[in-house]
Amino acid sequence: MSSNGHARTAAVAIGAATCTVLGALLIGGSGEVSASPPPEPKVQDAFDSLGPDVRPVKLSGGRTAHYSDTGNKDGKPVLFIGGTGTSARASHMTDFFRTTREDLGLRLISVERNGFGDTAFDEKLGKADYAKDVVEVLDKIGVDEVSVIAISGGGPYAAELAELAPGRISQLHLAAALPPYGPKAAYCGLSDDALADAVKDQIKDPRTWWAFPDDSPVKSIPGFADTAYEEGARTYNQRGQQADPAPQVHEQKLYCQRPGPDLSKLDAPVYLYGGKKDTTVPPATLKTWQEALPGKAKVRSYADSGHDVQYRHWDQILVDLAGHGERTVVCKGEKTRVLVAREADRLVAKGKATLGSCAWAKK
Repeated sequence: MSSNGHARTAAVAIGAATCTVLGALLIGGSGEVSASPPPEPKVQDAFDSLGPDVRPVKLSGGRTAHYSDTGNKDGKPVLFIGGTGTSARASHMTDFFRTTREDLGLRLISVERNGFGDTAFDEKLGKADYAKDVVEVLDKIGVDEVSVIAISGGGPYAAELAELAPGRISQLHLAAALPPYGPKAAYCGLSDDALADAVKDQIKDPRTWWAFPDDSPVKSIPGFADTAYEEGARTYNQRGQQADPAPQVHEQKLYCQRPGPDLSKLDAPVYLYGGKKDTTVPPATLKTWQEALPGKAKVRSYADSGHDVQYRHWDQILVDLAGHGERTVVCKGEKTRVLVAREADRLVAKGKATLGSCAWAKK
């Protein structure tokens, strides 16, 4: 190559280098090339739920009922009947397994009872009136058949519904549920004033009303205690009733009524759940329910639970509600499995699995 050729090659190289430097200066304002911009932050397109909305609905008799309706409207309807002293939002206390409930396609409906939460108190109303309210609310929201899960003091109301509309119940689940059969509670002999004195201090302080023993498994659920306290405050103060004991006294006296409803026309699978350490609704009440029911109920009795069995084994209740009663929820090797009952029983008996989700093993 000639000297002129070398000169031209050098000039081209110098020119290219100059363009590169000038380009960098123009783009970055310095001799360094600017870094690429950070990725675009992500913000969701829909709100996360803060729990069920409580909605009013006018009943045919002129009263206003209140209810909550949570989950996919095309999902399997489940009527949630909370324990004594709970509002229509009590189902929110089971949201620690909301993902499972949604994955199983369950729609949770709850109808508030007389005098609690948003619902005005009428001393003339009884348990049968609640059953009628439930049927009317279900009609208004377009629900025909429902699976029913009743907890604790919700048991007597579930029995009323089973007598009034047995054909509308596809399954009945009773968890630590008080039976309106058998011997009456000791307080049934008290006057209304005496019973009011016995409960008024408890309902004034939701932390007392919703107290669980220190060894209760619910203590491992993040935020459970505060959610329970909020529910208690809502139940007894939502309308400015300032913890008036009258609705609570009225409900507890309704529990004393005998004989209980006739369940002979109920033709639906029944599941009973009990905690062997339960002193509020003792294990013997499972037999009381069995004697009142027309068919054979599936009984799940747990040695690890007291009057918190409905929460400790809510995972199993959800699976049963979804129609998988032949399977059992277990934790095996740090992974939650829903196994055929025989296999689950074998693993639990050998100490290779524990009952319930692995979430219970995580503190």
